[in-house]
Amino acid sequence: MTLPMVEPQAGMPDEVTIYEVGPRDGLQNESLAVPTEVKAEFINRLIAAGLQTVEITSMVPHKWVPQLGDAEELLAQLGSAGLGRQRPVLVPNERGLDRALERGVSAIAVFGSATETFARKT
Repeated sequence: MTLPMVEPQAGMPDEVTIYEVGPRDGLQNESLAVPTEVKAEFINRLIAAGLQTVEITSMVPHKWVPQLGDAEELLAQLGSAGLGRQRPVLVPNERGLDRALERGVSAIAVFGSATETFARKT
């Protein structure tokens, strides 16, 4: 394997971290739910491609985001590959946090709200 050519530039960091959110953010925007087995394969391929941090899913109620209603099943299918500090799960509230912790998730992603109205709805 040939390593990429490196051209240092003043003021630039030595490295960057790619925080991949496609399995969560990308798939939640699909009009139809992607089968859990396909999601697991997608995540495994991202990991195999060398992406270190992959946001697996979100612990949101099925009625809010039907495309992510299989979070528990997805985590079960992924096994240890879906857990660990580089496999965050987005949680919108305390109940989502409880669900994630019950399944052994140790990396949590949270989001902030721009308005009080939106925050109260989530």
